[in-house]
Amino acid sequence: MKLGCCYYPEHWPETLWTGDAAQMADLGLSLVRIGEFAWSRIEPEPGRYDWAWLDRAVETLRNAGLQIIMGTPTATPPKWLVDSMPDMLAIDLDGKPRKFGSRRHYCFSHKGYRAECARIVAAMAERYGEHPAIAAWQTDNEYGCHDTVLSISDAAAEGFRQWLADRYTTIAALNTAWGNVFWSMEYRDFAEIDPPFLTVTEAHPAHVLDYRRFASDEVAAFNALQVDIIRSASPGRDVLHNFMGFYNDFDHHKLSKDLDLATWDSYPLGFLEQFWFSDEEKAAYTRQGHPDIAAYHHDLYRGMCSGANARRWGVMEQQPGPVNWAKWNPAPLPGMVRLWSWEAAAHGAEFCSYFRWRQVPFAQEQMHAGLLRPDSQPAPGFDEVQQIAQELDNIDLRDNAQASVALIFSYDADWMVRTQPQGADFRYDELTFRWYSALRQLGLDVDIVSTQAPLDGYKLIVAPTLPHMDAQLIERLKELDATILFGPRTGSKSENLSIPDQHGLAFMDLHVERVESLRPGLKEGLPNSDLTVERWMEDAGNGLESNYTLADGRNLLIRQLNFHYCAGWPDNDLLRVIMRDMAVMAGLKVYDLPSALRISQRSGKIFAFNYGTEALDLSATFPQLMGTDLLIGNIILPPAGVAIWKAERDS
Repeated sequence: MKLGCCYYPEHWPETLWTGDAAQMADLGLSLVRIGEFAWSRIEPEPGRYDWAWLDRAVETLRNAGLQIIMGTPTATPPKWLVDSMPDMLAIDLDGKPRKFGSRRHYCFSHKGYRAECARIVAAMAERYGEHPAIAAWQTDNEYGCHDTVLSISDAAAEGFRQWLADRYTTIAALNTAWGNVFWSMEYRDFAEIDPPFLTVTEAHPAHVLDYRRFASDEVAAFNALQVDIIRSASPGRDVLHNFMGFYNDFDHHKLSKDLDLATWDSYPLGFLEQFWFSDEEKAAYTRQGHPDIAAYHHDLYRGMCSGANARRWGVMEQQPGPVNWAKWNPAPLPGMVRLWSWEAAAHGAEFCSYFRWRQVPFAQEQMHAGLLRPDSQPAPGFDEVQQIAQELDNIDLRDNAQASVALIFSYDADWMVRTQPQGADFRYDELTFRWYSALRQLGLDVDIVSTQAPLDGYKLIVAPTLPHMDAQLIERLKELDATILFGPRTGSKSENLSIPDQHGLAFMDLHVERVESLRPGLKEGLPNSDLTVERWMEDAGNGLESNYTLADGRNLLIRQLNFHYCAGWPDNDLLRVIMRDMAVMAGLKVYDLPSALRISQRSGKIFAFNYGTEALDLSATFPQLMGTDLLIGNIILPPAGVAIWKAERDS
């Protein structure tokens, strides 16, 4: 695994560049990302390019032996461009323009802006496409950040109407598919259809769902425009994008078909603070991040690319210290930057790049830590990066093999759930995360895959929820010998978000009679047990075998052959019990890991990570392990500690 950093030469006096590049190389870095926010410096006036400074920056980095990931600057169009076509701005769901003065101030659907993006990308690719220092290209930056996928601009409305016409062909077919007879919502022509927002009460769910699908396709088309230009002018270089954490507003699988590898921006402490984690989890992991945040996204983005690029991925931005954008921004526990880096390696990352090289003393991100302080002195994360740079040389990480467990992830499923949650806390991303976490607590490695991915070779396949399952996926699953577990609401909707003739999984002869969502504090328990179901419960079964039954007599875990259906949202303890049962049934070896310990297996090695604030004795979980067996670390694993040993010692 290579190490890198994100660098912004335009932010610093040129007198610092040579020293920065030499220090990066001395630290053990070999990759540097530049350029992704530099449009105003590259083209200070319309049509007048200033390449001289960027040429010198590229040569400075090259002379230090560093390879460059060149970013296209389309996330930050300059003021002169906005002024020349003010309708390029996105319009948010409250009808307000996303104005200049920050970033991501454009609408993906605006044809004029797409043309300007094509022009600047072509100019950059023509100038640097064959440069020997350019190893890869990054398109734009963090598509959709700051809620910028959904725009209701005139350009988006026009694009949506055409998208609908292509999808349904006739307005009669659309009216029927959506069920527009309800509330007298029938249309006479595609031209009458607006984006489904600013309505008096909730908009038609099928309308909302299709708008999300349209907006997702616009992001993919915007990206493909850049990829095609880059591939033509810069053959042989990888093209990638940096995705975000817990962000599902567009279909990353569809977009990644045009990429060579997927990357993501890893901020475990910010994500712990900003998302739906409990107060207890936030208190326990304040300075570490939840033990499964980073791993979940590593495995998600490892599953993005397919074909020859299958399982190619990396970390484009790794948090090296406190961030600036969460409600509260604690510093990582000493050792966590090294742990996060090693965890990326254990999940197969090709590189781990730190954001950023030096903390900037001005503008919006001045409180975001870097590897250097603003005065160029090393920040706490610097020494940890230096340590892992030295350690990586001694560990063989060549293979990136398929795991034994697959978790099926669907962006369309997320949009269906968000469009009709039926319960305020039924969140797709939390459900998938909790299922993943339960598997990881048992020491299992997991591939997170799309509904289109090959599923042969997996022993256990779990789908936290798939409200709509297409016939092709069902047939592929029926051909497998794997143990397969579906979560609540699977099979409950048609493609257009209506209730099908049979509510449930017809191929299991499973019928769902009724569903209910449970407010916080309302739970249904198992007999003589503290294990409970919360948030969501279904009346299901049709006389099928049930592995678990609630105290009120309702079936929870229903079985037919190798298929299993969980008819509710188990609490975390019950979910872990269920996953253990499924794993054992699939013939997998499981471990009773302490709550703060996680392991990964790769290249014939076991990697152990202590996410707790207390030391852990590894021999309690791995009794065959001796201290002399460790390639890295100690048998007594300190907080934020990493240990690596050969897997055969655990037999």
